[in-house]
Amino acid sequence: MEEATRLIAVRHGETAWNVDTRIQGQLDIGLNETGLWQARRAGGALADEPIGVVYASDLSRAWQTAEEIAKPHGLAVQPEPRLRERAFGHFEGLSFAEIEATLPVQAKLWRERDPEFEPDGGESLLTFRDRVTGVATELAARHPGELVVLVAHGGVMDVLYRAATRQELQAPRTWQLGNAAINRMLWTPEGFSLVGWSDIAHLAADTPLDEPTT
Repeated sequence: MEEATRLIAVRHGETAWNVDTRIQGQLDIGLNETGLWQARRAGGALADEPIGVVYASDLSRAWQTAEEIAKPHGLAVQPEPRLRERAFGHFEGLSFAEIEATLPVQAKLWRERDPEFEPDGGESLLTFRDRVTGVATELAARHPGELVVLVAHGGVMDVLYRAATRQELQAPRTWQLGNAAINRMLWTPEGFSLVGWSDIAHLAADTPLDEPTT
């Protein structure tokens, strides 16, 4: 019987656009100061884990976070563009409020999680789910018995949670997708299963951690 692959999935640290509730999608927005701190804290929290490989979206907010996780292990981050956030097309760069005000019909379809709705120039939830579950399955299958880290985006975390808990795309979200939260899953050829979700203990300012200083 094939050994399970252990997965740690981490959303990137905070960006200025997260604070502004502005849609980033596949635009390349870097971490803000809080996000850099969160990334270092995640790296410290995972420093003693037997991580074999770190894959990351090639967008800089995920890449910067992944580098902090990989650094204590002497690993080079492996780029995986298929771990990018959902493409939101003409929504990208707009705030939630601006989308509601200027594109009310599309905003309603988005808010209701219509699986087939595609913002102009973007991806549907169905296409996005297939992309994310496909690449996560491929990467996990490549490393049986190992601990693999995937650093990506909020939408990617949402898809992975739904895959691990067998929830439909349209099910209301009742789980957190926090910046730099640590999420744990297992993968076997039967699929994903949930081990733990949204561990943010390392992001408490008074949590003692041996943070890498180099």
